[in-house]
Amino acid sequence: MTLHQPLVPQMQRSIGAACVALVAGQPRARLTALDQSGSARIMLPALDKVPEVVILNTGGGLAGGDRLSYSIDIGAGLVARATTQTAERAYRSTGATARVDLAMTVGAGGWLDWLPQETILYQGARLHRRTRIDLAAGSGVMMAEMIVLGRAAMGEVVTDVALTDRREVWRDGHVVALDVLRLDAAALATGAAGLNGARALAALWLVCNGAEDMVAPLRAAVPEAGISALPGRLMLRAATRDAPALRALMARALQTLRQTRALPRVWQM
Repeated sequence: MTLHQPLVPQMQRSIGAACVALVAGQPRARLTALDQSGSARIMLPALDKVPEVVILNTGGGLAGGDRLSYSIDIGAGLVARATTQTAERAYRSTGATARVDLAMTVGAGGWLDWLPQETILYQGARLHRRTRIDLAAGSGVMMAEMIVLGRAAMGEVVTDVALTDRREVWRDGHVVALDVLRLDAAALATGAAGLNGARALAALWLVCNGAEDMVAPLRAAVPEAGISALPGRLMLRAATRDAPALRALMARALQTLRQTRALPRVWQM
């Protein structure tokens, strides 16, 4: 008698890579490169004076073992904004970790607003994300990330995730800003020493000449956030009980820092 091993289902994985390059032009920005494969896609709603890059995952969310990478190159002297089509969802994993890598470069005298919509972590999600931004001389970046724990509308309480969210800003071959967020079951269970009941988290970096000058107006606009700065760098951290409160807080912060620059068209505030 032959004993058969039980069949192990082979899960489908979302694999994809996409890159885009833009340069300044008259009367509008010009597209110089666009390449995409698998479930990674890039949309360009309008190549106007301040172009908007929208990245998306056609896989409909991140499952264990998914691999996605995106690259955005902003040319010298160009001001641009980049975001995600919608909130990204990291689903429960059977063990493997989803990985997302984002690489962005900003040419001399250029500017990038990297303002993705929130990432929603389901119970049991496993996600490793790395964002690297390389700045040339005289360029700058504002980047914001929002993390939401669970689906509030479904009453989901997240007690177990594995998240590593690494953000790096480089200039002239040196790291000028580094932020690593790690969340796991232990961190979620530590009470006042950890999240203290918060279910929505945000971090915002401003890296440019004179960034430290925005501390006072930003503290006036969002007194509930933690704000610190060094020459050429400013960081904000915030935690709220739910996603709508976090989005409202971030809208106030971004409006203060961005002044006349509009939020991405796809944002739902």
